[in-house]
Amino acid sequence: MKNTWKTPLVAFGLIFTAAFSFYAGRQTAPSMVVKLDNSRVTVTESTTPADGKRESYIRATDQVLVFLDDAQYEAIDEKGNTTKRSRKAGEVIWHTKGEVAPVLVNKGNSYRNLVIALK
Repeated sequence: MKNTWKTPLVAFGLIFTAAFSFYAGRQTAPSMVVKLDNSRVTVTESTTPADGKRESYIRATDQVLVFLDDAQYEAIDEKGNTTKRSRKAGEVIWHTKGEVAPVLVNKGNSYRNLVIALK
């Protein structure tokens, strides 16, 4: 009878921790805002906060990336190898459909880029 208060307290603690972890993880992910979407192209503005992290994914289309701000980040490939990258505002990068996009960890200030997905 004395330990009946522990179960609800532990349950509340687990729920709170899970909710906070989900919220905290969302705060570091890049925000994505669609600027243009038509039958040929989707243009999305991505803003990556300082210390932000983008998870790996498989590119669904060919993509052109245009950096709007200077960026310093680390790319972590599937094998765990880390590569430091620095991009200047105005720099353009091409990615091919089906590529595995690496995990990106922002090591500098917040930066923006345009993701132009060709359909």
